[in-house]
Amino acid sequence: MTDNNQNTSEQTAIDTSLVTQGAPKMLSTANTIDEMHAQFAHLQALSRTKPINDWATRETQLDNLEIMLSDNQVSFAKAINADFGYRSESETQFAELFPSFTGISHAKKHGKKWMKTQRASISALYMPAHNEIQPQPLGVVGIMVPWNYPLFLAVGPLIDALTAGNRVMIKMSEAAPQFAQAFADAVARYFSPDMVCVVLGEVDIAAAFSSLPFDHLLYTGSTAVGKKVMAAAAPNLTPVTLELGGKSPVVVLDDANLESVVNRVMMGKTLNAGQTCIAPDYVLIQRQYHEQFISLAKAWMEKHYPNIENNPDYSRIINGDQFKRVKGYLDSLSGNEIRPLTAVEANIETRLMPPVIVSEPAPDSAVMQNEIFAPILPLMHYETLDDAIAFVNARPRPLALYIFGENYGGIEKVRNNTVSGGLCINEVLIHVAQHDLPFGGVGESGTGVYHGKAGFERLSHMKPVFIQSKLNGLNLLLPPYGGLFKKAMALFLK
Repeated sequence: MTDNNQNTSEQTAIDTSLVTQGAPKMLSTANTIDEMHAQFAHLQALSRTKPINDWATRETQLDNLEIMLSDNQVSFAKAINADFGYRSESETQFAELFPSFTGISHAKKHGKKWMKTQRASISALYMPAHNEIQPQPLGVVGIMVPWNYPLFLAVGPLIDALTAGNRVMIKMSEAAPQFAQAFADAVARYFSPDMVCVVLGEVDIAAAFSSLPFDHLLYTGSTAVGKKVMAAAAPNLTPVTLELGGKSPVVVLDDANLESVVNRVMMGKTLNAGQTCIAPDYVLIQRQYHEQFISLAKAWMEKHYPNIENNPDYSRIINGDQFKRVKGYLDSLSGNEIRPLTAVEANIETRLMPPVIVSEPAPDSAVMQNEIFAPILPLMHYETLDDAIAFVNARPRPLALYIFGENYGGIEKVRNNTVSGGLCINEVLIHVAQHDLPFGGVGESGTGVYHGKAGFERLSHMKPVFIQSKLNGLNLLLPPYGGLFKKAMALFLK
């Protein structure tokens, strides 16, 4: 079965033309570089000859995606669980399926309006001509998916690409192979290979994927790999959206409710065992509150993750290499810096990494130089709010920044004097689920935004159109440039 809903006339026409021309049958999954190149050429040719300019076709693809997720949500959660060694099904529902479903609903509600040609303002000098902006599909969009949220970070960009009328190729992460295969199998059942293709494979295929001349390439992952993706895209002048990460700070004002701060920060740090690109990476807080913060964090863990070794809500580190990387951060610290929040130790066999707080690590330590991507939370102190702002600004601009406090002046001071991809006030993480807000990084945390209307526009060509009126005065400005022209220029140049 290709589609769960009746095909539009355009899709039917595409399929019929392929049969009549004797074209080779294309598959929805590519496993080799040759297959990937063939599928790309197929999609690119269709994007040039059969652009998807109608809403009915786009809505059908969103319907198919919604049905695919609904039918496969249990099997998807099981596959993700298998890749992680253990990943809470509830976390998959909350952090991956829920924002995917709401993203589809948002796109279906607003997409038809977004794709309409809009009138744009025009200077009185050129009236009665008028300006328009016409959104058009870019063509073929490539999506490179990371392992930490492999469902949402495949589906989120896919929603934007389909709403904008594009055909799509998705490279799944080799670090989450069971979900990658499950997702590829599902796409093959619910989508035509004329619309969506999933690419599976190791690093060599990922490198080749990023070198394809896409009309747009969206990558989510590390800054180091993001640089390689941008370099691979550059020879083709492929525009890129890079969603990277970095160290997202929490700034705690001296009037903040500390219990509320700990509640939200620990939620963000323990979700998916800290393997979240916008997880709170470190906390800037005045020194006198450190011990109280640690005490409250221990109580929070006892309440929300009791018996953490066997707790069904607490996830594992994705693989042994990631576990060793994180354990190396801890091993490089002195014992008095590490403040465990449970009585359980890290276990490489089960990849259980219990949350710990690191008190006042050196700014040049590995845990403060690298994105942690694990349930390790450094506490750093500041003397004045200016010091905290300076600490943030002396480092690469983060993907997210979190401010906690009640004082409006203090909040505004941090807000207006720092630059970050996104900002939450008295909350963490939740901005990523706001479909009316753009999501993206800045500087080393990424380039470009997507989600909702911002994603639609990012993955569309917003074509400017100037429409001249039959009656216009521009002929008066043609040569030979006489007295009337000179008077007009004198007037305009004033």
